[in-house]
Amino acid sequence: MTGHHDPAGGDDPTGSTGSGRGGGAGAPGKAGPDPSAWSCPLPSRAPGTVVMGHGSGGAMTSELIEQVFLPALGRPAGPLGDSAVLDLPSRQGGRLAFTTDAHVVQPLFFPGGCIGDLAVNGTVNDLAMAGAGPLALSCAFVLEEGTDLAVVDRVARAIGQAARAAGVPVVTGDTKVVQAGRGDGLYVTTAGVGLVPAGVGPRPDRVLPGDVVLLSGPIGAHGIAVLSVREGMDFVTDLRSDTAPLAGLVRAVLRADPDVHALRDPTRGGFAAVLNEIAAASGVGVEIEDTAVPVPEQVGAVCSFLGLDPWCVANEGRLVAFVREDRARGVLAAMRAHPAGSGAVAVGRCTGQDPGLVVARSAYGSTRIVDLPAGEQLPRIC
Repeated sequence: MTGHHDPAGGDDPTGSTGSGRGGGAGAPGKAGPDPSAWSCPLPSRAPGTVVMGHGSGGAMTSELIEQVFLPALGRPAGPLGDSAVLDLPSRQGGRLAFTTDAHVVQPLFFPGGCIGDLAVNGTVNDLAMAGAGPLALSCAFVLEEGTDLAVVDRVARAIGQAARAAGVPVVTGDTKVVQAGRGDGLYVTTAGVGLVPAGVGPRPDRVLPGDVVLLSGPIGAHGIAVLSVREGMDFVTDLRSDTAPLAGLVRAVLRADPDVHALRDPTRGGFAAVLNEIAAASGVGVEIEDTAVPVPEQVGAVCSFLGLDPWCVANEGRLVAFVREDRARGVLAAMRAHPAGSGAVAVGRCTGQDPGLVVARSAYGSTRIVDLPAGEQLPRIC
């Protein structure tokens, strides 16, 4: 379409220069700006749902924080600043760990958990894998206009309950609202800080040949539990997500072996991804006994039905520890004595052969290469 381009008013399809668009006030042949078009619509207060006004930073935002988030998170009402100032227990001589994670799981609620406790546990566990005890969390919500406030309240309460169970306060946060159709109800982003005790330093590059690989329990339940709800798989009846905080289990591990070489939680990419990342970072080979890896019967059945590899399915309450051979028995006993590690098993060891390669050995002595997953088998699981 041809025509005159008016910087203030857009393209004029008539080609006229006297259309009355744009121009400064008082300019010959031009109308001045119309201040009546500059007003913002009043926020609609649709009962029981999130509206755009809840993200305005004004009275409705304050109401949401004071009536939903603060009670759910166990925080008293009062002045809230932009940052939380924390007194660090510096006498312990440790180092500060910091992590952040966004959570976009669909559906928001699934057997064994929801996006709320998943957000807390995921951040607590990321700190724990660095050997850190969690000190404080932040929590940011992105809410979609039209979302039922009862859903927001339920998620917020789950966050508060999970934080209390993990023994870590939610000390600061933020809320934004996006237009209807531009979100999946709500997203949650959490960040956390924690203290790493002196002398503790698990890292992926510290693993050595001879180290034993310990797994804290059966794998694959979280990813399949989420999938079962999302895809309407009614035949998966009693499978629940394994989402859980692991800081207590890590404390038990560190009491048994303060010099544990590496800790990882097999979330996206699952057990196979952790093994490959450790092998690559440390330059070791990893050999796993196939039959030693516990896979729940229902997880195995669903994976077989859908052509999935349970070793690549996400977990949210499991850890993999790499420890010296002479410490492995004591660490395994400590894991089994903790509720989060009652199903712990030794599943393999690291070798000096084939650096960077992960292999699984069958009961018959044959081996297969365990590759790093090329992509996400089950999207939107955390």
